[in-house]
Amino acid sequence: MDSLETELERARALDESELADAIETIGFECTRCGACCKAESACGESGESVDEASDVADGPSGKTEPAETDAEPHTATVFPDEIRQLQAVGEYDFRDVARPMPYGLADGPDGPEGETFEWALQTDDCGDCTFYTEDDDGTGACTVHGDRPLICRTYPFSVALGGTSQPMGEAVDEEGMVRAHECEGLGRDISRADAEELAAALKERAVRELTEAIGVRDNYRPVDQSDGQVVVYDSEGAKRPDGSPYE
Repeated sequence: MDSLETELERARALDESELADAIETIGFECTRCGACCKAESACGESGESVDEASDVADGPSGKTEPAETDAEPHTATVFPDEIRQLQAVGEYDFRDVARPMPYGLADGPDGPEGETFEWALQTDDCGDCTFYTEDDDGTGACTVHGDRPLICRTYPFSVALGGTSQPMGEAVDEEGMVRAHECEGLGRDISRADAEELAAALKERAVRELTEAIGVRDNYRPVDQSDGQVVVYDSEGAKRPDGSPYE
């Protein structure tokens, strides 16, 4: 496997024109369906997921109990500086914007514990991105659209480089170095200008992902987790869930 440094050089050498060609070939137009911003299960007016609100009467106590669900909250990677940018836009606290990426964490006696290596955008009680809103007709919108993270700017695309992420599962289409992931907007006409804007953001994201991965590796200093806390190791070092550094 090539080193992260080698992949970073490949990312920096990506030809934006070729990426735009590939995006045009695949085709894309955002339909504002919100699928990339929401959890896998719908949420009722009470704030419970539909699955949570659907009870079954088969519990061992004889009482109705919530039905189990495999639905997972929305997860979208956000870089440390992107978190700070979003904080500044709305004067948000760190935890209003981001949470530890759940992968690598486990349920302990007092809540989640363990270590993870990324931040995810914060979610609401339904598991949807906290910055996602929806009109009465179901049309989705982002309340921080102009400052949204690179993962959101480039969805549903990624590039075929080691050390970069594939959002929401394996690719369903590909052209050259560009991979396309599940989205109802794929296959639609896209203007050259929009394809070029997407291509530039896609290259920037690939470079940033690899730069972050190298920073995580180089700044990794294990923290004693004997008391069962959550530690997030990002490119700036070990941090608590509120973004404050471990000394």
